[in-house]
Amino acid sequence: MSSQVFETPRQGLNPRQAETVERLLVAGLEELRAVGHESLTVRTVAQRAGVSPATAYTYLASKNHLFAELFWRHLTAAEAVQTAAGTPVERLQATMRALTARIVEEPELAAAVTPALLGTDPDVARLRLKIGAAFLARFETALAEPGRPADPGVLEVLVLTFSGALLQAGMGLMTYDEIAERLVAAVDVILRGN
Repeated sequence: MSSQVFETPRQGLNPRQAETVERLLVAGLEELRAVGHESLTVRTVAQRAGVSPATAYTYLASKNHLFAELFWRHLTAAEAVQTAAGTPVERLQATMRALTARIVEEPELAAAVTPALLGTDPDVARLRLKIGAAFLARFETALAEPGRPADPGVLEVLVLTFSGALLQAGMGLMTYDEIAERLVAAVDVILRGN
């Protein structure tokens, strides 16, 4: 099985259940790549994974839950860019480029996750918070200086800016490639004078 979408078994699952979840996530990414997010169903993912739809729904509340889970795994599977050299602006710009590049690696997933994260499903809400916290942690690491933590107000603006850029790309107003350079420019404006 591919470890590209599933890092470690979920807590509270026995090995057999964890293997089923892994098969579903691998099948979900394969199905997403094959048919796109609009045509994908949890039933077709279950079929691809070789499990019953009822079993699939035991672990996946909806296709939005699947997309959010896949995005979370994809985002956290890559090492965060830890650039100690350079100014805070340069480190943050490198972080923005790295995050955007990671998202662009799976264009079907990027297209699927934007509408998915807007849903009200409790499993999606839980993952939305984890994804936002991952963005925040990477920005905080990039900005922190010895003896001087990152400004919480600046971090909030950065998360809002990054999330807004992802939404713009998800709505088709710009490409994911275009948002990288726009985010780099935004970082320069946000951190001017800090």
